[in-house]
Amino acid sequence: MTTNTTVAPAQTAVTAETVAGVAQFLQPVVVELTALSVNAKQLHWHVRGANFGPIHELLDTLVDHARDWADLAAERIIALGLPVDGRVQTVAARTQAPELADGFQQSEDTIKAAIAQIDAALKVTHEAVVELDGIDLSSQDVALEIERGLDKDRWFFFAHIAEA
Repeated sequence: MTTNTTVAPAQTAVTAETVAGVAQFLQPVVVELTALSVNAKQLHWHVRGANFGPIHELLDTLVDHARDWADLAAERIIALGLPVDGRVQTVAARTQAPELADGFQQSEDTIKAAIAQIDAALKVTHEAVVELDGIDLSSQDVALEIERGLDKDRWFFFAHIAEA
């Protein structure tokens, strides 16, 4: 005997104003993290020099993290009932990430470029942390998780060029 069960979307006590606020601050995070994943892969393909191996692998880790965090932020927006825009055209038009140099780069230049890309993502993520405090704490928690991870990744890159 089969039973027909209807599953309704999750019901939350979140208002339309709250959902719009969450999207306002997490959508730019999705954009910057998507740009970071693409740009970090570009850096990964073109790193050269003495630290090639560790930096090449660290860039792959950064790509994976950026993709996971973009998905986390996007899914929070979608869970609240709004669409998210991660299309290439949207990301290219809205990213604040600095433009990368063409071609191969020495590892120290690659590290500096990776840090600049992370900093662009950190800027919008930190803004989301601050602004979501008064809007939706669950969404702020998503932004905090992303910010902590970006800070750690930034540290891992910076440690390669830091003076003792």
